[in-house]
Amino acid sequence: MAIEKPVTILAISSYHKGHDFLKEAKRQGARVLFLTSQSLQDAEWPRESIDEIYFMPDNKKEWYMPDVIKAVSFLARKEKLDKIVALDDFDVEKAASIREHLRIPGMGESQARFFRDKLAMRMRAKDAGIPVPEFIGVFNHDDLNKFASVVPFPFMVKPRMQAGSIGMKKVNSPMEMWDVINAAAEMQSFYLVERFIPGIVCHVDTIMYEGKVKFVVASEYGLPPLEVAHQGRVFTSRNVLRDTELESELFTLNEKVLSSLGLQTGVSHTEFIKAADGSLYFLETSARVGGAHISDLVEAATGVNLWAEWAKIESLPKGKKYSAPKSKKNYAALLNSLAKQQWPDMSGYNAPEVFLKMNREYHVGLILQSNKYEKISEYLETYTNRFYNDFFTFVPMADKPTN
Repeated sequence: MAIEKPVTILAISSYHKGHDFLKEAKRQGARVLFLTSQSLQDAEWPRESIDEIYFMPDNKKEWYMPDVIKAVSFLARKEKLDKIVALDDFDVEKAASIREHLRIPGMGESQARFFRDKLAMRMRAKDAGIPVPEFIGVFNHDDLNKFASVVPFPFMVKPRMQAGSIGMKKVNSPMEMWDVINAAAEMQSFYLVERFIPGIVCHVDTIMYEGKVKFVVASEYGLPPLEVAHQGRVFTSRNVLRDTELESELFTLNEKVLSSLGLQTGVSHTEFIKAADGSLYFLETSARVGGAHISDLVEAATGVNLWAEWAKIESLPKGKKYSAPKSKKNYAALLNSLAKQQWPDMSGYNAPEVFLKMNREYHVGLILQSNKYEKISEYLETYTNRFYNDFFTFVPMADKPTN
């Protein structure tokens, strides 16, 4: 009887994240290879779960892709790579390029654009009949002036290929818009302009398998991430109330987005905005686990670890099928902030609803958990106010990622 060969996964992360993925992939019996940045060589990776670890020279986590292709191709001379998995948003294109070059199954370069390029994902969503704020690529200047003459301000000028709120600028007039665009010089075409719609920003976190939603949970930010990042606020999120019209609408629109953009298998973090009139608009999506401890929020509410489930899917031997986990029905909330203390003292935050305290230098955060939405909401408000008094500090976000 032939011995089943374990799946060999090359996981890629230019940032310090993905520990639970690496651990679970190893637990599932996969051969785990890991490629990360040279600057993270001394980081606390779960090396007991990594069969081989490799490092790429980097300048602020930026890799020279021709060298990456050569390096992984050299590795492929002795390792038969079955899966290439990008653990961070900035690695999605890297993984896609490697798959294309080595002809490994999975998301290729054209498909990856829909999960990294804010212009590409908006165009595809609009074509599929999904509501999106009015937008235009920064290409023809006459077209931009026409857009500004008919679409009401304010606008957002957004980098097409950055993650989260990095590099975004809110503008209130044509003059401000052109100041931002002209400052981009020869990089103008890497931006888009979009009508700013005030409202509540919601996020939907999903596990997809063979084109079907296997797990989904909806949450809403306390304040839009843009405001948190650029104006200085405590970052919060909590699950939306279950079995409501809002939850149902988010689930329906999320499934339409992922289907239209072609995500077959993996995880996704997708954001929508609920406008004052109740209308939902698609903002952006991704083919990875949400950052800023969103995975901890999801696990506290549902018992499902998105990183681990993703690893289970990628580690499946040929012929095996993925079985989705049973989800618990708790509620959870997340608070996270920069702290003025190097190691904040959180000893005074000891309500029974405290599920997890985060331990990171010059940061403070916690996860709340309860089976009652009202209780979570009450503690979220109380603890947010206390965070501002006890810990909060603010450093303006850079236009490019720094860590």
